[in-house]
Amino acid sequence: MGLLDTGLRLVAVFVAFLTLPLLVGQMEHKAMAHMQSRLGPMHAGGFHGWAQLIADGVKFAQKEHVVPEHADRTIFSLAPAVALLPYLLVLLVIPLGPGLVALDLDIGLFYALAVLGVGVLGSVMAGWASANKYALLGGMRSAAQLMAYELPLVLTAASVALAAGTLSLTGIIGAWSPWWLLWQGTGAVIFFVAGLAELHRPPFDMPVADAEIIMGPYTEYTGLRFAFFLLAEYAGIVVVCALTTVLFLGGWRGPFLDAQLGWLWTLLKVFALAFVVVWLRTSYPRLRSDQLQKLAWQVLVPLALAQLALTGVIRVVMS
Repeated sequence: MGLLDTGLRLVAVFVAFLTLPLLVGQMEHKAMAHMQSRLGPMHAGGFHGWAQLIADGVKFAQKEHVVPEHADRTIFSLAPAVALLPYLLVLLVIPLGPGLVALDLDIGLFYALAVLGVGVLGSVMAGWASANKYALLGGMRSAAQLMAYELPLVLTAASVALAAGTLSLTGIIGAWSPWWLLWQGTGAVIFFVAGLAELHRPPFDMPVADAEIIMGPYTEYTGLRFAFFLLAEYAGIVVVCALTTVLFLGGWRGPFLDAQLGWLWTLLKVFALAFVVVWLRTSYPRLRSDQLQKLAWQVLVPLALAQLALTGVIRVVMS
């Protein structure tokens, strides 16, 4: 019975992995169409452009797979999977509701952060293996961005673990209280911003700056391989928003009926944060490389260290 229950949980996570990123992508199409008065995504297929996502999928499936002559074929082919699969592995430890988690690890936060950083390596691999100078530049920018923003991401997550006294994501939700927003709010903003930077989402999309380096590490990719990179981006949005929800917004805890409607509160928070991701894309211009690095090292890292120190002081006082 235990094996059957575990299998059902794994299947549920896999289904969520296949559907939630697509729903975020559809929401981005619609939200950007409204914000920028773009008519196309609002009319594809008829009622409110319901077929836009299907049209995109058919378009990618019809495109020819092209591999550059001088590319490293093995690394070139593996890069989309390396970019996509880590987000599936992270979803295994994210609790959707009370008891609704595939793997309830005692070190779930450590595991999630360790695996989350692997996804960026797919972009680095793609840039190096493509035998294209623009792709290589994009891969180098991805590596530099990862090193800059991984530190504030980990520091703010460590602050939450220190406050909760556990690395278990379920335990963190159990220790959470609304007043955390008063002294962990800065950490929440830092974690969310650093997560967007690791995903290369605007305004932190220097590695794929189309006006400068075409599509960065994805320049030579076509068809379904390119679609996997796009799916990895949307899956990353789901994971970053879900981790922000669990660490800072109480996860499944809502105004009422947490045990019965916990999964609903979690999804509402995740999609609210995903909407903020879309809103930032349409509202802010892309940062320059030097601005991006300065934001990380001169603003986010000092603030993350201050947040960690504040958490330590409050823990000592409360004990």
